[in-house]
Parts: sequence; structure tokens; C-alpha cells
Amino acid sequence: MRASDIRKGQAVMMDGKLFVVTNADHNTPGNLRAKVQFKLRDVQKGTIQDKRVGATDDIDVVNLDRRKVEYIYTDNEGLWLMDLETYEQTPIPADVFGSDAKYLKENTQIEALYHDGKLVSYDLPKTIDLKVTDTPPAIKGATATNQQKDAITETGLSVKVPSFIEIGEVIRINVESGQYQSRA
Repeated sequence: MRASDIRKGQAVMMDGKLFVVTNADHNTPGNLRAKVQFKLRDVQKGTIQDKRVGATDDIDVVNLDRRKVEYIYTDNEGLWLMDLETYEQTPIPADVFGSDAKYLKENTQIEALYHDGKLVSYDLPKTIDLKVTDTPPAIKGATATNQQKDAITETGLSVKVPSFIEIGEVIRINVESGQYQSRA
């Protein structure tokens, strides 16, 4: 597949190693040749590295096994996921999810991508509803529009919310941007 057609979340084989694309930026600087700047996560080591290739270069794309899984809970082994077809439960190291783990609450369904039985990537839902557990009270008389304050959700995620949001309310968060979208 051409490098310019590769998107975030796809698995590619480069230099004899399996990588998952975490970011892909297509650049055409002036009248020079187009390039694609990839941020790749090494599946074996878990390290992130940058790689720049020509936009027309061919890159081997690896097809991954897609399965619906449900996040159950977290313990010292990692995040536990249950396959919704086989009901098999497996722990996944917390560093695989990184900061995305704060978007997961119990019973959240995600699309998991496996290669040779090992989780290599995942697709989170577009939005998630989380309960606000801590936020300062609204300031009386503050009528400025778009006034924002910090709020902590049930998963520990910190997000800016409008001043009228109170503790105990459920809010909808856009997972891609990490921003408040609406009340749920």
C-alpha cells in the first residue's frame, strides 16, 4: 500500500518488525517531493519511534483480527478485557492503553485488533459518558459565556467543562479531542 494511504491504527511491517501507526502526517513542502511522517509503536518492545518515508513508497500492511471486547476492570496485572464471542478474559498491560485508559469505565465496549493472538491496537468509541466526581462550585453572578472550569470524572480524567456543570452530573466527552461535548 502507498504510504500516503496509511492511517492511524493500521499495522505495518517495516524493517522486519511489526508496528502500529499512532499518527500519520502527509507533508508536501513547496515544490519538493511529498513525504509522510509516521509515529510508530513497536509491538514487541512497546517503544514509539518516528519514521519519514516518501508518499509514493510501498509499505507492507498487516491485516489484523478485529474482535469486540468489553473492558471489565483494572488490577495490578493490567486492564482486563473480555472477548464478547468467547467470553475469555485476558489481562492487557496498562502501558498498551497509556492515557486512553482514562476513557474506559466498566462495561465499555471497544474494538480490539489482534495479531497472532496478541492485542496490538484498539479503537475506542467516538464519545463516552462519564460522571463528574469533583469540580468547583459555579460562581454566582458569573455570566460570561464560555466560562470553563476543571472537572474530574469517575475514571480520573480531567476535562474542562462549562461553569454550570455540578458534581454527580453525567457528561459526554469526545474521545478524539478529549473535550467536553454535552450533558449526557
